[in-house]
Amino acid sequence: QVQLVESGGGLVQPGGSLRLSCAASGIIVSLHSMGWYRQAPGKQRELVATITAGRTTNYTDSVKGRFTISRDNTKNMVYLQMNSLKPEDTAVYFCNTKNVLGVYWGRGTQVTVSS
Repeated sequence: QVQLVESGGGLVQPGGSLRLSCAASGIIVSLHSMGWYRQAPGKQRELVATITAGRTTNYTDSVKGRFTISRDNTKNMVYLQMNSLKPEDTAVYFCNTKNVLGVYWGRGTQVTVSS
């Protein structure tokens, strides 16, 4: 029943910005921690950012000051605003959450940072 659908990825030049969206169904995002992960070719999936039900946020060091995770409770969505993008940010970005029954992932959205 829980479904996460990412959108907003694309091709952007270094220094540019993208806003990723995660539309959630079957779960109320305001009541759970939500996260964004990414996976680059040949690398393991890594945690990018999290936001708790209390809106506490956490970021991996490489994106601090550049990325912002947020929620819109009315729309039941979570976002990742990505600024000052670098080529090393290129990856498939995944939305993630969990409840007492399991862990859930979206299918991912591709972000490519290249001139």
